[in-house]
Amino acid sequence: MFTEGQLYSPVTEHDDGTVEVHLADTHPGRDDAEYLRRRGEIAGTALRWDRRTEPVPSIDYTEDEHSVWRQVSRELAPLHEAHAHPEYLAAKERLALPVDHVPQLHEVSERLLPLTGWRYVCAPGLVPLRDFYADLANQTFNSTQYLRHGAEPLYTPEPDIIHEVIGHANQLASPRFAAITQAAGEASLRLETDEAMQFVADVFWFSIEFGVAYDGDDLKAYGAGILSSYGEIQEYASMEIRDLDLVDMGTLNYDITKYQPILFAARGLGHLEDVVGDFFATVDDDRAAALRAQAAAPA
Repeated sequence: MFTEGQLYSPVTEHDDGTVEVHLADTHPGRDDAEYLRRRGEIAGTALRWDRRTEPVPSIDYTEDEHSVWRQVSRELAPLHEAHAHPEYLAAKERLALPVDHVPQLHEVSERLLPLTGWRYVCAPGLVPLRDFYADLANQTFNSTQYLRHGAEPLYTPEPDIIHEVIGHANQLASPRFAAITQAAGEASLRLETDEAMQFVADVFWFSIEFGVAYDGDDLKAYGAGILSSYGEIQEYASMEIRDLDLVDMGTLNYDITKYQPILFAARGLGHLEDVVGDFFATVDDDRAAALRAQAAAPA
């Protein structure tokens, strides 16, 4: 299990209106004053946005930021062709994200809405777990708008717009993946205990974020975390591959800062829908508690 907040750099809004993003000491942009200023500027735009009355704000991306998007899009394209599940590839083709510039979130929404009804909104970084999942129930995905540091364009220690859009938006352009994602959000609205909510989030991690599935005899990736990572997409097949198991998926300890050493493979998308999709559609506090108890029971 993990704490959602670990995924994102903390954001502080100071009394003078400036916004500071606190990058980890190992972050490639930690000592880059201009990058830190830019991260604060972009985070501040999201913090000041009123979703009730205002359209999602646009970011005036720099040429350097567009260059990072172009390079990652170019490098990921052949890896997707080789390793992504056909359902993801078909959805990616339908969505047709731009590869020459960073898309605005409203542009992503305009492409997604006619396909599956989903839309994107902006977030400065961390969104509280229940708020994030409640938005999924309403076919709304909270996305960061910043890009990874240009010194290491093929690596990011935290979710950036490349992960949120290339990973998740392409996935959400598939009605099948979109339905599973929405079911996870709807599950959160039924759950009262934090333990049950975390169990759902961890099953989500090992499916929508880091899921793999067989296409015939070939193991393919469909998880957004794998398909937005230049390194992980080349390594997933060499990890320990287990069959879908809700008890393991909801209770396994893991480190988000490293490649996932254990992945759970569906035998096909029908199997994913039957196991994970049905779980999200039906889980309540009692069932989540029972599954957690199975994990704690002596072998």
